[in-house]
Amino acid sequence: MGSIGNIISKQRKLKALTQEELAELSNVNLRTIQRIENNENEPRGKTLSLICDVLNLDLEELLIQDRSIKSQKYGIVIINYLFLVVVNLAMMGAFGYLTLGSEGSLSSKFGGVLLSIFLPFFIVCLTKTMSGIERMIKFGSGFVIYIILVFYKPGFSIGFISGLFICLPIALGILFYGNKILNQK
Repeated sequence: MGSIGNIISKQRKLKALTQEELAELSNVNLRTIQRIENNENEPRGKTLSLICDVLNLDLEELLIQDRSIKSQKYGIVIINYLFLVVVNLAMMGAFGYLTLGSEGSLSSKFGGVLLSIFLPFFIVCLTKTMSGIERMIKFGSGFVIYIILVFYKPGFSIGFISGLFICLPIALGILFYGNKILNQK
């Protein structure tokens, strides 16, 4: 929603019309014009046709352009979610390799603890505008799934001895409370 409203607003301004003049010329309520241009409503049918006639816009071209913009938005959303899945899998793999490896030494477990501090802190620094919950859902969901899987397959004792159950809650805590940590400087 919104691309049609932006196009109508832009075209109205190019024609040097006020919203009141557009409403009067198109026989559309002023409040409707305001809602369309503020992207609160999306015009359909007769309303859209009346506005397009006044602004000399091709109705079919406008609808095709709007569909194109919407499909691009869906593509971007899909790419973003795929990226988040890959990031979560990579982080799960790194923590698992450092802590659950069959030959995991004390130094690799220490590396896992350091990673559980610095990697989420780096994510927090890059996503300062996100809330803690949003950051945990996007970047910490893999950790939660990993904890559940370790409980199910190797068991609690292996997860605790390996250090995984120490690393993942640290990472989740930093992801959630990261904004508060950054603001206490």
